[in-house]
Amino acid sequence: MSLLKSLLFMALAIPAAAQEKPQEFHYRVEATATASTGTYAPLWLTANRFGMESEKPNSGYLRAGIEWNKKLNRGWRIDAGLDLAGGVKQTSDFWIQQAYADFSWKMLTLSIGSKERMGFPLEKNSELTSGWMAEGPNMRPIPQIRGEIKNYLAIPGTRNWLAFKGHLAYGMFTDGNWQEDFTAANQLFVKKVMYHSKSLMFRLGNKEKLPLEFEFGLYMATQFGGDQYKKLANGESEQTIDMPDGLKAYWHALFPTAGGEDTPEGEQVNVEGNMLGSWNFALNYYFGDWKVRATLDHYFEDHSQMFWEYGRWKDGQLGIELYLPKNKWVSAVLWEGISTKDASGPILYDGFWGSFSDLQMSGGDDYYNHYIYQAWQHYGQGIGNPLLAGPIYNEDGEIRFKSNRMKAQHVGLSGNPTEEWKWRIMASYARHWGSYAHPLDKMRKQFSSMAEVTYMPQWTKGWSLTATLGVDRGNYLGNSTGGMITLRKTGGLGR
Repeated sequence: MSLLKSLLFMALAIPAAAQEKPQEFHYRVEATATASTGTYAPLWLTANRFGMESEKPNSGYLRAGIEWNKKLNRGWRIDAGLDLAGGVKQTSDFWIQQAYADFSWKMLTLSIGSKERMGFPLEKNSELTSGWMAEGPNMRPIPQIRGEIKNYLAIPGTRNWLAFKGHLAYGMFTDGNWQEDFTAANQLFVKKVMYHSKSLMFRLGNKEKLPLEFEFGLYMATQFGGDQYKKLANGESEQTIDMPDGLKAYWHALFPTAGGEDTPEGEQVNVEGNMLGSWNFALNYYFGDWKVRATLDHYFEDHSQMFWEYGRWKDGQLGIELYLPKNKWVSAVLWEGISTKDASGPILYDGFWGSFSDLQMSGGDDYYNHYIYQAWQHYGQGIGNPLLAGPIYNEDGEIRFKSNRMKAQHVGLSGNPTEEWKWRIMASYARHWGSYAHPLDKMRKQFSSMAEVTYMPQWTKGWSLTATLGVDRGNYLGNSTGGMITLRKTGGLGR
């Protein structure tokens, strides 16, 4: 409780100091409370909130942050922030949500630290989408060093008809202690795992000349390094795998290649680490004040389904976004269809890459799971699409996605009737089959929905109040009805 009291004091003290600081400083203070029935809170009260919300039916948090933005000469800019949070029934009682420094020169940025980054290569409507397949805003930020071109940069000589953006990042997962506490006896967990991601996207088209644009590119990520442990019945842990973490491991993450003799046999015949990614495509059409956007987010793991090795792609997320001209009620409509059911099809037997004598199992991909790193997750929440519920929902203390074969439909609508009011509605219907190795006892269904209204009174600048209602029905995560209230204050410090 002393940490929460200190955080509350910080939250109250920041606005009080507003007249004593330079204008480049901005603050944010936020308090949220959630109450619901059922075993878990409704999915959309938890998902895609950068790990700030708990899956537990009743929870809350207090958050206070400050950031500094400074423009310098010759196109330079510095942005830095510190964001602290404390809560009840959360994965941590107190944590640093953000602590970062960004150094930018024109379009190029070097970002260092833990930050809520929305710089995923394929842009989607972040208020309405169900999420991204490979990496999205569903989990607590991963601290990293990241070089990036955030927005499309026109390639010289193409007259703005061809542009690109991309990033390269290395970081470290910080949930090793949480994994050890969460894991049950005889289960596996990992510590000191490293993170790597990279992306390159191109945009073809010039909407000033032709109202049509095509975007395409690749995102790849890897878990590497670290140590695997097994939880013993007496509560102690023993190390089972020690993965290399030298410079060569960083190189193998950048250019996926087979591991050496200091890695398990499975890494020597495939690629070192847990490599995954997505191909990303978008088609944008502009018609006056209207905009229609179609997207394809195709997920893959290892070599399977990265190319057309097993025929046409069957897994991924197909989306359509419609943006209407300014009106009083509806501003955006979204539909998404998601499938991870194929997972490269049934298990096949073939030779290892570059081998003619040994055998390997191809196909039957175990999406988001891995035999060394257990799962593509951070603090129990999936890093990819939240409709595939993460390990935090496992009551048996296993760090694994119980169902990674799923088909789902998702819709979302939003509006901004006045400067003081905005709203959004989301609904999803998913069918789950478990995994190839561990199928569910039967096909299970889950409906998840959310309705949210935000009031931003003009007579008290910077304040907002958000009320959210969530309703879940189904036999996978169960039935739940709940509400969430968020009170937020933002503003600048100084004159």
